[in-house]
Amino acid sequence: MEVIGVIPARLNSSRLEKKLLRRLQGKTVLEWTWKAASQAKRLEGLIIACDSKEIENEAKGFGAKTIFTSPDHPSGTDRISEAVSSIDARVVINIQADEPLISSSVIDSLADVMREDKNLSVSTAVKVIDDEDEIEDPNIVKVVIDRKEFALYFSRAKIPFLRDKGRNPVYYKHLGIYAYTKDFLYIFKNLSPSSLEKAERLEQLRILEAGFKIKAVITPFDSWGIDTESDLTKVEKILTEKGYA
Repeated sequence: MEVIGVIPARLNSSRLEKKLLRRLQGKTVLEWTWKAASQAKRLEGLIIACDSKEIENEAKGFGAKTIFTSPDHPSGTDRISEAVSSIDARVVINIQADEPLISSSVIDSLADVMREDKNLSVSTAVKVIDDEDEIEDPNIVKVVIDRKEFALYFSRAKIPFLRDKGRNPVYYKHLGIYAYTKDFLYIFKNLSPSSLEKAERLEQLRILEAGFKIKAVITPFDSWGIDTESDLTKVEKILTEKGYA
């Protein structure tokens, strides 16, 4: 296979207990995410990498293909590494399990970029921020990119910093979905957590600090991760407005 999608699904969550099993209009957060990802046309396979029987049973209940992985992985990337170890695929797309509004077009865009440029090791999706509140929100990760659309830095802070009034820089939001070559996935897994990563609590900074490049794919589609009760309320409202059921 050329491109597969993997949804790393962990039962426990520090900020919102068992959030992947919380329900939105009768379906779990995990099922919404899987359904959205299933619409992607470029994926040749889609797997949920589970860390518990509770998650595995839920995923199998709505028809997903699953792989059971160790519950001890420190990150979703480590979980994916185990899940794809025996799968023959060149590109792996890491789809966050707590993003039920992820657009299949974003997944396809990342797959296309990785297919078209075989020199790329990793790519990720970004979106122009059009809500000023998000610029100041440390839960929204910002990214600055160069002229060739490679990431220069990711931060929870407001970047770029506006020193002089009257200028209007473009602010980009990081959507948190990645496409890696399988080979790079194992390189990344063996990199030690970096100082910048520890400071910002952003795993992607490990890649940049080690000297690797991340291609930014600009998309008009937004997505929201679920970490709190208010996030659940927000996403449910959006689903209602869009007429999903």
